[in-house]
Amino acid sequence: MARWDPGTEGRLVRAALDLFTECGYDDVTVTHIAERAGITRRSYFRYFPDKREVLFAGSDRLPPALADAVLAADRTAAPLPAVLDAYAQVGNRLVEIIDHAAERRAVIDASPELQERERTKLAALTDAASEALRERGVERDHAKLIAQIATIAFQNAFEQWLDACGERNFASCLQAVTDSLRGAFPA
Repeated sequence: MARWDPGTEGRLVRAALDLFTECGYDDVTVTHIAERAGITRRSYFRYFPDKREVLFAGSDRLPPALADAVLAADRTAAPLPAVLDAYAQVGNRLVEIIDHAAERRAVIDASPELQERERTKLAALTDAASEALRERGVERDHAKLIAQIATIAFQNAFEQWLDACGERNFASCLQAVTDSLRGAFPA
């Protein structure tokens, strides 16, 4: 097998999801995943630093993408709509490339350790949005609050998209969450 086979990362993700589903997250080792994917344990670490990260492949690219989208938003847009629009752009790209989302969610939901990692990843998104708002001139505390609200909306929209099993697009899920959020605060 080629040392840097372009399909290896996908095989590792698939192997990990299958094993986590079959055996439970806690009972699976990196060695199990590597063997199932047809590579060595040592080769596994060329792709992922630990067994948790196989479920979060590529998530490190989301915060910079979100920050770039916030910074590119219409300068006349209010801060919350600018961040929500940025989340819509990033979310649309995310759902186009994410594989096995429902299986991934089931594995994460069954593990407190993975739930904590998911919260850490969401916190990185919040920080990226907040910092981008600061670069747009929004006061620190206001930027942080807006980023937190927008991240919660994104998280809820993503859950709705998963629950819809492909019957709804991400943008419509985020719009539904945004409408619900607006309805919670009467004019």
